[in-house]
Amino acid sequence: MSELTSRQIGCPEFRDTLRGNRRWFLKAGALGAAGLSLSQLLQHESLAATSQRDKSVIILWMRGGPSHIDMWDPKPDAPVEYRGEFGTMSTKVPGIQLTDMLPKTASIMEKWSIVRSLFHHDAGHSTGDQLCFTGYNAGPTPDENVMPSCGAIASEQLSHLNPALPTYVMIPKMVPGAGAAYLGVANKPFETLADPAQVGPFNVPNFSLAEGLTSDRLGTRRDLLTGFDRLQRSLDARGQMVAMDRFQQQAWGILSSPAARAAFDLDAEPQSLREKYGFSPAFDPGASNRCGAPNWAQRMLLARRLVESGVRLVTVDLRWWDTHVKGFDSLRRGFLPRWDQAYTALIQDLEDRGLLQNTLVVAWGEFGRTPRVNNDAGRDHYPNVFSAALAGGPVLGGRVVGSSDSKGAFPKDNPKTPQDVLATIYRHLGIDTHRSYVNNAGRPIPVLPSGQPILELS
Repeated sequence: MSELTSRQIGCPEFRDTLRGNRRWFLKAGALGAAGLSLSQLLQHESLAATSQRDKSVIILWMRGGPSHIDMWDPKPDAPVEYRGEFGTMSTKVPGIQLTDMLPKTASIMEKWSIVRSLFHHDAGHSTGDQLCFTGYNAGPTPDENVMPSCGAIASEQLSHLNPALPTYVMIPKMVPGAGAAYLGVANKPFETLADPAQVGPFNVPNFSLAEGLTSDRLGTRRDLLTGFDRLQRSLDARGQMVAMDRFQQQAWGILSSPAARAAFDLDAEPQSLREKYGFSPAFDPGASNRCGAPNWAQRMLLARRLVESGVRLVTVDLRWWDTHVKGFDSLRRGFLPRWDQAYTALIQDLEDRGLLQNTLVVAWGEFGRTPRVNNDAGRDHYPNVFSAALAGGPVLGGRVVGSSDSKGAFPKDNPKTPQDVLATIYRHLGIDTHRSYVNNAGRPIPVLPSGQPILELS
């Protein structure tokens, strides 16, 4: 056996092989033959575990459903009622084309990749949200989770790694599908509530409550609440107080943590960098109606700041891509130029800081838009085929996975599902997808019902 490199040993598949066959290696003396001592092997495994703990995910949630044809999967040869009003441009990677409204994104095509063959069968906003965040169909109330989101799963399995920071953050607040369901309040996302897209200083309300409190005063308040809880705990028949205890302990820890305060201090970022993302009065940060794109670029900058500090999964609400009426006008004047600038800035910023290798960035919405343009110069809900953009982590840039047909109506080859995207996220974070959790009816439910990581991206 030839000498093994650190790169080979760091490969997840090789580490699994070593773990599963360590006894055989020791008996056969193969460690020495490979140029490794047992202590070296254990050291490599320790380093691999440390690297795993550093991995993060940013979900850029393009709620409303971005048009695949008008962004990542143009159809220049289709009839005009399908291809729409935008042209097509080549990217830095030969053979890959985007809409001509995304020149900055096209210039860094080697840093990110596209999945063009996603599909499912639910054309509702909130029900589609549930499917894409959990891998399961929605329950009777679409805005409320009956299954835990990917962020809640990450919180359940990874929160012990860094108790000084929330594992799972929503910017600025919850969207349908993002809840914890039967995993309980301890695994709900930490919501910033304050919106970085608004003009003025950014102050997270939860931290503001703690302003002026010393550690002693925080401890006194915590002890007081604990005392009141004792009676409730004795009457608790469903174990909810156990979950509340964990949530309360984590909340107090975060509120009193200098690391957490620093992570959320968006105003510490230099103005020049904020402008690279799109911090400009010309972008009208207060715009939030469906026809005008809000300036969610600053939300993306905060997401970078959070993963740099150690938050494991950040979901950024980038609504509202619901372009039924005058859709091309909305995309041309607002959504696409802002997306082009902010997404490019995020990917470049992560790379410049050495974070892109460990940070998987997934940009998608709950579905795409209809191939045929409607009578109002827009496109309607369409889950039968849509696209997603992925960068960082295990993703090699400049790749296209799957394709849609000539009109962008159905997958043509290599179809993928939302469960496959979730499996890719879980694999990057080191989440055990074979684990099951007991739901409110007492049934064990697996993390995912189906799906495989999209290995063609790596």
